[in-house]
Amino acid sequence: MLNSANKVTLIRILAVPVLVLLLHFPGKILNALTMIGFILVALTDLADGFIARRWNLISNLGKFLDPLADKLLISSVLIMLVALGWVQAWIAIIIIGREITVTGLRAIAADQGYVLAADSFGKLKAILQVVALCPLILHYPWWGLDPQPIGQGLLLVALALTVFSGAKYIYHFFREIDHSDKAA
Repeated sequence: MLNSANKVTLIRILAVPVLVLLLHFPGKILNALTMIGFILVALTDLADGFIARRWNLISNLGKFLDPLADKLLISSVLIMLVALGWVQAWIAIIIIGREITVTGLRAIAADQGYVLAADSFGKLKAILQVVALCPLILHYPWWGLDPQPIGQGLLLVALALTVFSGAKYIYHFFREIDHSDKAA
């Protein structure tokens, strides 16, 4: 059964195809509205977490759906921006590859009885990705300001943090594996 927090997460997941569809029809006004929608959808990540903690609605389904929703949102928007020629493919490949790798490592870790928990770098990475994608979605100049160079610069910073936090997860994963091998 879906609790309130999981319903908010499900809304985030269901909003992804809408954002992808809107990005199929680029235009100055529509892109601005899409960026606003993207921000609102991204903010539901804070809302579902708050609801789950505040009303003790943390569930295994929520623990699965929440990171899935985050990855779907960021990955789908990145793929669309690559398709539009607004983001270089290699950047999207590294970011999405990191997400797949960390998700796989978390699954293996859970299977072996330990948690590869999110840390502050992973959370900062997620925030920077959202912030970087906003001007890239906006794309068209407003008030004489071109958002593309801003978005590209922010995305490179987000990429660096994405790689760094991914390397940290890999390091911690193998350190745990090494410790569990020595304990056995």
